[in-house]
Amino acid sequence: MEKMIMAASRILGLDDSTVLQQYGEYFIDFCMEAGYDSILRALGGNLQDMLDNLDYMHYGYLTITYTEMNAPSFQVERRQDGEILLHYYTDRKGYADMVIGQVRGCAKKFFNTEIDMKIVSQRYEEDRSAKREHIVLSIKETVCKRAKGRGRKIKRRFTNETNSTGDARLLAMDRWSSIRDAVMDGCVPETFDAVYPEQLLMDSKTFCEILPFHIMFDEELHVKQLGTVVQKYLPAVRFPGARMDFFFHILHPEIPFYIEHIRTSISSQFILETRREKMPSSWGGRPTLILRGQMIWLSQHQCMVFMCSPKVTSLAELEEMNMHLSDIALHDVLRDFVLLNQQRQAEAELSKQLEMKKEELRGMSDALKAMQKKTEKLLETMLPRPVAEQLRDGKKVEAASYDEVTILFSDVVTFTNICSECKPTQVVTMLNEMYMRFDRLTTVHDVYKVETIGDAYMVTGGLPIPTRTHAERVVNMGLAMHLAVANVKSPATGKILQIRVGIHSGPTVAGVVGEKMPRYCLFGDTVNTASRMESHGIPGKVHISMKTYKLIKRRGFVCASRGPTEIKGKGLMNTYFVESSAATDNQLLGLPTDSTADVAQIEEEHLLRMHYTDDNDYCSTQNFPSSVISNGEKMGHQQTPIHGRIRRSIQSKLCTIL
Repeated sequence: MEKMIMAASRILGLDDSTVLQQYGEYFIDFCMEAGYDSILRALGGNLQDMLDNLDYMHYGYLTITYTEMNAPSFQVERRQDGEILLHYYTDRKGYADMVIGQVRGCAKKFFNTEIDMKIVSQRYEEDRSAKREHIVLSIKETVCKRAKGRGRKIKRRFTNETNSTGDARLLAMDRWSSIRDAVMDGCVPETFDAVYPEQLLMDSKTFCEILPFHIMFDEELHVKQLGTVVQKYLPAVRFPGARMDFFFHILHPEIPFYIEHIRTSISSQFILETRREKMPSSWGGRPTLILRGQMIWLSQHQCMVFMCSPKVTSLAELEEMNMHLSDIALHDVLRDFVLLNQQRQAEAELSKQLEMKKEELRGMSDALKAMQKKTEKLLETMLPRPVAEQLRDGKKVEAASYDEVTILFSDVVTFTNICSECKPTQVVTMLNEMYMRFDRLTTVHDVYKVETIGDAYMVTGGLPIPTRTHAERVVNMGLAMHLAVANVKSPATGKILQIRVGIHSGPTVAGVVGEKMPRYCLFGDTVNTASRMESHGIPGKVHISMKTYKLIKRRGFVCASRGPTEIKGKGLMNTYFVESSAATDNQLLGLPTDSTADVAQIEEEHLLRMHYTDDNDYCSTQNFPSSVISNGEKMGHQQTPIHGRIRRSIQSKLCTIL
C-alpha cells in the first residue's frame, strides 16, 4: 500500500497526506458497495455515537472474524466546546491521514455532515506492549445538512431540580404535552433529555444481586462494592483494602492500571483478567476469569464502576471455569449468546464431520477408480482390449472364426538342461527377463500375445482386429525376438540364450474360455502347424511355412528355402528361413536410430522403413462377428491407412520411449 500511495502521489503531483485522505474516503465507498456499511451505520445514530463504538467494532468483531489481525484502537474524548478528540492507537505508522479520510467519509455518507479534522499530536508510547503509536485527531462539525422531511426541531430540556410534588406533576404534564404536540404536528424531536427519579428505589442488596458482575472502586483503586458472583469466585476481593490492580490486569485497552488512564479511555470496552496467583486454591488449573464490560465514572461518589460479564463463548468454556448459567443474570444477553454459539458450534462440528466424510468418500472413490483402472489394465493384459471391454460391460463374447491369421511359437533351446542344472529362482528370473523384452516388442509390432507355457511364447497377428499386414508384423516380431534374446544369458552356462521361432498362417477360431481365469484361446490346425514350425526349426532362425512365405514375399524380406522338410504329423512341407527384413535392427527393437531424434522424426523414419503397408479397411472384408470389435476400434479402422499406421506407430513408439 505504501508503494502504491507513493506512486499515486508522484503521478498526480500531490503530497502523500492528500492521497491517503482521498483513499480513506474511497474506502468508505468501497465498504458501502461491498455491503459493510450496515455494521458502520449500526454503531450509532450520529458521528459521536459511531466513534464511541468504533473501538468495540474493531476489538469485539474484527479480531474474532480475523484472528491474525492486530486491529487499531480508538478512544473518544469530548470537549465542552463540542470538539471531539479521537485517540488513535496503532502498531503501523503513517496511516493517520487515511483515518481522517475514513471518518470524513463516514460523516458525509452516513450523517450528511461536513467535518474539519486534523492531527493534534503524535507520539510513541513506551508503556504499551502493542499499538504504541498514539495519534490524537481533532474533529469539529462545520456543516450539518439536515435531510428534508425530517420535521421541525423540537428541543425541550427537563430538569429534576424540584422540591415539591406539585412541581413534579407540572413537570410531567409539560413532558407529556410536548410529546402530544410532537405527535399531533407530525414532528419528532431530534434531541432527547431523560427524566430521572429523585432517589434510587433500590437497596444495595438487590443491586448487587441483579448485577452479579460489577465492581466499584475509588481513585486509589480500592474496591468499594462487588456483585454477588464476583464475590463467589474471588472471595479475597471482599476483604478491606483490596485493590483492583492486585487482582486484575487490563487486557484491553492496553493502558496502565491507573484511574486517570481509565478515565481517558472510558469510551472503550474494557477487558480485565484475574491474576492467577490471586485465584483461590480450589480454582485449580482452570482458565483465569476474564471480565468484559464498561467503565462508568460516578462523579458524586468519585468512584469508577465496572459493569461487566464473564468472557465466555460456549458451554464448554463455562464448564471449564466451573460456572453455570445461573451465575449470569436473567436479563444478560450472554445467556442467549452462549446457547446460540453452542448451537452454532454444534452445526459447525456437524458440517466439519460431513466434510470429512465427504473427503473420505472422495478418497475412497478415487481409490476405487484407481483400483478399477488397475483391474481393467490387468484384464487387458490377459485379453485383447475389444474382448476385455465387452466383458467389462457385462456382454457375452462369442467365439469368432478368422479366415487368415499368423501365429508364432518360440521356445528356449536346451531349456530342460537349464532347469535341471539351475535353481528355480534362476530359471524364473531368466524367463521373466526374456518375456519382459518380448512383451515390449508386442507393443512395437502391434501383435497380440496369446500366452506363455513354460518356455513357450505364443504370439498372433490379425486378431481380434483383422489386418492385412498380420504376417509381416509377426515375422518382424520373430526377428526382433532373436535380437532381444541376445541380451539374456543362460544361468547354467553363462552364454547367450538361443531360441527357436516358428510361424504359420491360416484360418483359426478364437474365443474366451473359462470364468475364474478367462483366457483368449486359439483353436485349429493353424495352431498345430505353427507349433510344428517351431519344434522343427533351427536355433537362431525364424522358420516359416509356405503359406506365410507367400504373404511376405516382395514385402522387403529376404528368405532362404529350406526345401521339403519332414514335419511330424504333416509329412513333407516346403518351409523357409527368414534371413533379414527391410527394417533395421533398431526399428525391429523399437529403438530410435538417433538418440537426439524427437518423436516426430522417429515416427517418420518408422513409417518410411517399416513395411506394414496396405493396412486399410481390411476388417470389413473378413469373416468375423462385428461384436468382436468395439466402437472405438471400428472408428480407428475406418480411418485412412496412413492415419491407422500413425496411430499405432505413435502408441508403440511412445510406450518404447517412456
